Amino acid sequence: MHNQENHAGVYSQSEYSPATALSTAANYIMNRQEPFIHTYRTYIRLRENGSLTLKFWHSNAVDSTWDLGLEASAGEPGGAWGIEAAYIADGGLEPDGTVTPGTQVAVTFSGETGKEVLPGEAFWTDEAVLDLPEGHYLAFTWTLRTASAGKTIPYNVEGMLVSAYDAPGNLAGQETSRSFSVSDKLLVLPGYIGYKKKVDKKLVFLGDSITQGVRTAKDEYSYWAARIAEGLGTGYGLWNIGSGWARAYDAATGGSWLNKAKQGDEVLIVLGVNDLDIGKRSAAELLEDIARIISLIREANPEVKIILGTVPPFNFAGEREDAWRSVNAAILAAPPAGVSRVFDIAAVLAMPAPADHRVRPEYMSNSDDPHPNGTAGKAVAEAFLKWY
Repeated sequence: MHNQENHAGVYSQSEYSPATALSTAANYIMNRQEPFIHTYRTYIRLRENGSLTLKFWHSNAVDSTWDLGLEASAGEPGGAWGIEAAYIADGGLEPDGTVTPGTQVAVTFSGETGKEVLPGEAFWTDEAVLDLPEGHYLAFTWTLRTASAGKTIPYNVEGMLVSAYDAPGNLAGQETSRSFSVSDKLLVLPGYIGYKKKVDKKLVFLGDSITQGVRTAKDEYSYWAARIAEGLGTGYGLWNIGSGWARAYDAATGGSWLNKAKQGDEVLIVLGVNDLDIGKRSAAELLEDIARIISLIREANPEVKIILGTVPPFNFAGEREDAWRSVNAAILAAPPAGVSRVFDIAAVLAMPAPADHRVRPEYMSNSDDPHPNGTAGKAVAEAFLKWY
């Protein structure tokens, strides 16, 4: 474990593999006018059920920039906060806010039921063993407390891909749904959900909302990262760190998000849409950032295999379309040094040329939103698995 930041070894050097294809990357931070105590309960479909030894790792930092960075920016450390209590439980067949009576198992931190979290700290939990019947959800519940107003707890603010509930107060140990409300744009989970599992290869998918799966149906895991995980099978570990509104220049800073990416034997990078859009980067700047990401990952692990994805189409026009075409032409003809293979995800999602800067209408979340839907997720996963 890297002493300075406690990031390395999350995945690559541990006997744990990601238990879910759900991304829990943080792209926002709680910023309240007064201290609070609040409970968060999330339902997660795991890659395997049965008798599981689970372990969680968390990084108290924002992974990627939200909007223009006024609210949250990449690498920004979280504040000081505390974990009052945390539990895993059998969430049953329906994610309805309750847990199966008698199944809650306390998650501990160096033998303690709670923990004080320091700004920017990264830490592991102890092992926790749970028997989870086939088809049942894992319910993860924790009560978090802040001691002061202002910025404190990093989390993911995108549209919910899983069912979650939250409530004021310390209700982590409560089995019923009393006082809980459905969470909206509020995914509050540890950064890494692992289970004891030996795998043949450890993959990390580094991307933005398109990798995260934003706009696909809740609890369906129909986005392409989840479908690829399913297609590869549990002999492959897959850590999805896709983060809504993320850009390549977030990762190129070398902060907490890139440290996660460094953990794979193989890293798939699908970035660039937000760089060209809200980030207003030129083609040259984006390619430079991608090259830096690859260089930093290789520096950490010279044996790593890097798969670089083309930049997905996003219905750009004008100068942004020109930059998008320029970047993808460069990636396909002469990818940055250190790239092992190129996966042309753009070709899967795009209309036929010359309208290939546009997403196929049947793959769009809705008529105004070019985020890929579950149908697109299926198409990308099938193309990737065939190519891979």
